[in-house]
Amino acid sequence: MISSGRLRRRRPRHGGRREPVLLSPVILTVIITGLAFATPREFAFSRLLPAAPALAAAMWTVVPTVLLGIFCLVVMVTLSFFYSDLGTPYTGAAIIAVTLAAAYASHIRLQREEMLFQVRLVADAAQKVLLRPLPRRIQDVEIESLYLAAQEQARIGGDFYEAVDTPYGVRLLIGDVRGKGLQAVGAASAVINCFRENAYDLPDLRSIIHRLEASIARHSLAHPAPDQPEHFATALIAEIPYGGGQVRILNCGHPPPLLARRGQIRVLESTMPSPPLNLANLLGDHYFVDTVAFDEGDQMLLYTDGVTETRDRDGTFFPLPDWMRQLGPAPPRELLDRLHRDLLHYSGGKLDDDIAALAVRCRTPLGLEHSE
Repeated sequence: MISSGRLRRRRPRHGGRREPVLLSPVILTVIITGLAFATPREFAFSRLLPAAPALAAAMWTVVPTVLLGIFCLVVMVTLSFFYSDLGTPYTGAAIIAVTLAAAYASHIRLQREEMLFQVRLVADAAQKVLLRPLPRRIQDVEIESLYLAAQEQARIGGDFYEAVDTPYGVRLLIGDVRGKGLQAVGAASAVINCFRENAYDLPDLRSIIHRLEASIARHSLAHPAPDQPEHFATALIAEIPYGGGQVRILNCGHPPPLLARRGQIRVLESTMPSPPLNLANLLGDHYFVDTVAFDEGDQMLLYTDGVTETRDRDGTFFPLPDWMRQLGPAPPRELLDRLHRDLLHYSGGKLDDDIAALAVRCRTPLGLEHSE
């Protein structure tokens, strides 16, 4: 699914290539029929006719599958007028039996496809709630987002992000719940909803983190997983104040963001480490906020560890800072589109982990429009 800046891997659809596949049962029937009439009866190609409805069951609906089986039976009866010793009763019985089994298999396949379609609709709706489309610009800050699922048919995962317009400036959240499946999705949802509720009201980033810590702890106690009794998550909150020309960052065990300024790339490492969410009881609840200059034209890339832990065939990690230096200046949307393509190319088209990223850029002097 590709929508509102959120990208997901999907296979290209080529209608011209799909038509021969759908017609393959007919093509197979024609080939077998032609060989049966054109070759001596010793070869008995007519015995292959039951294969046609069996193949049709994998791609056709019930009625066409049955009609193809009837056609194969007619072909077999017609052949019996020319060759009397083909074993027509046995082959005809096989065609009937295979056609009935193929019709039932087609019915079951269609039911499962419908069920999968409904599940995907629900998953898409859940994704839109969990990772709703972000505004492309909030005040003076341009924002673009990227989400890639490691599994092509997946819709949602443990990576999350959010951006909100608050009285204190633009506040951003990105994080990654450790774990997989619905338990990770539930924990991510708890963190995002808590951030949405508190980012607008609380003036201090530490206060928001304390709320997120309490939220994921409550969720972990209420929904323990058999293989992972407690959930924890890395998270990063960034605040871009109006009129401040700076960005405040509170990083709770998350990969450090990258800052692009005048062609230079800087890795924004935390001056003091802060514990991941739901690990404060073990590591202490001391949270540290770093302040970095963020002026007109500056761009910041926030990402989950799925980006830097993407490996090539030799097992080498994706060199994100070097890649960004080689890329040069690029608007947020172009930056994420290139990152999307290059990650897939680097990994050989197969990702091992979900990926989320936010690209934010200061378009005009911060606070100029706000102060007016």
